[in-house]
Amino acid sequence: MLDRRSILKMAAGGAMLTLIPSAQLQAKTPGKRLAMVFDVRRCTGCLSCTVSCAMENQTDAGRCRTRVNQAAIETQTGLSTLAVPNQCNQCDNPACVYVCPVEATYKRKEDGIVVINHDECIHCQLCVDACPYGARRKDETLNSPPEKCNFCIHRVSAGLLPACVETCIGEARNFGDLNDPNSKVSQLVRDNKAYAMLADAGTKPNIFYIGLPEHPKDKQILSLNFLEWQR
Repeated sequence: MLDRRSILKMAAGGAMLTLIPSAQLQAKTPGKRLAMVFDVRRCTGCLSCTVSCAMENQTDAGRCRTRVNQAAIETQTGLSTLAVPNQCNQCDNPACVYVCPVEATYKRKEDGIVVINHDECIHCQLCVDACPYGARRKDETLNSPPEKCNFCIHRVSAGLLPACVETCIGEARNFGDLNDPNSKVSQLVRDNKAYAMLADAGTKPNIFYIGLPEHPKDKQILSLNFLEWQR
């Protein structure tokens, strides 16, 4: 597992998104394997996902659970900009779980969602530093647990889509069970080249990106330099 300093160096070097082998995408897990697939070709950068998430989950200002970063990307025709959503990657090998001293952060066996038990959390914020994606937003007063995406677990449990997916005007966000070969997310990663962020960190993320142009020099690694990388 890479530490955060090493990952930020990797980010500065541009090696951010890695093409994921189809065998890894199709690997079955016990229960469901809930995942999100972003089609960056359809993302307008409107931030409706960030706003709807904040409203749905009543998050404090500055502690949003999902963000859209602007990136400079090197393509075969030159540099261009790209809107890249980023949030908790619901990893199969989550660093945040391993550092929690009281096991308040854990991964649900039935669907793979990484959640925080707010009643057990002692607000130590160790998970904030451990997350390589900067996906956890700490409470500066240390009076409450960190904020992070949990796929709107209350909505999913009721058979609804996460708020960000339901309100995405470009239909760039797709959500479902990768263990179901007939789900839309399974079809998308099967029919497109799917990339994951910081795949070399060993976290085995379940957030994937499609519609990305190939790097002109390396078709397995996409060079992506963030114009905005918030912590």
